Amino acid sequence: MGYDVSFHPISPEEMREWYFTPLTWIQQGQEEKVLALAAHHGMEDFYAEKYLDTLRVGAETKPDELFDKSHGFYIAVIQGFFRDYYYTRGSSFSLLMEEKPEYVRYFTPWAQVVPTAFPNPAENQIIENYCSGVYLSRDQVTQLLRDLEQEPKVLEDLEGVWSDGQLAVLKKALVAAAELGVGLLEATEVVEPNPIRPNESTSYSNLYHCDRDGVYLYIDAASRQIADAIRRSEGQV
Repeated sequence: MGYDVSFHPISPEEMREWYFTPLTWIQQGQEEKVLALAAHHGMEDFYAEKYLDTLRVGAETKPDELFDKSHGFYIAVIQGFFRDYYYTRGSSFSLLMEEKPEYVRYFTPWAQVVPTAFPNPAENQIIENYCSGVYLSRDQVTQLLRDLEQEPKVLEDLEGVWSDGQLAVLKKALVAAAELGVGLLEATEVVEPNPIRPNESTSYSNLYHCDRDGVYLYIDAASRQIADAIRRSEGQV
């Protein structure tokens, strides 16, 4: 699965403060409140405008649109304007859950997180590009970290998905969320690293808030694949 997956430490309270409440401001024509909130958090003007643009799009979301493809994705985007987020290439809780459904115990459905004013249907997992995935509550983050240390089967299962050093990045995201006392949201294509030309990487959020470790792993993997392809082509000449 070739998704660019990111992990965003955020609590339900922060979702309300940073996304759901500002959506009502947009709908009421009070965009200055959004900019004031951004300024209060020390957000640079460029990113404050991107934040405002994201909320404008969110405010146009219809009630029957899939939550994961709309509000869920936008929440992941706006989180990255406020704090760091983490990246792994192709590795996700959604994939883990497809392979091992018992891991649903670590995830909280949107229906238990979202204000009732947002009745959008939700798949509660990654279904395609530009989409939110599962959400781990604060307690589920703590439980998963504990189980990674104490349950060899959990460690083995996660290493099967987050391979080649990626599990360390996931742990970094989980630890960051635990230290903040918040949950963790996954999403796809919030950030899209370019492993060949890193300076051309893009993000709907703040690219500079993306932790680099997972990006470097992706660059290394891409470099190895290119080198292997060159060796194979030379061997065929």
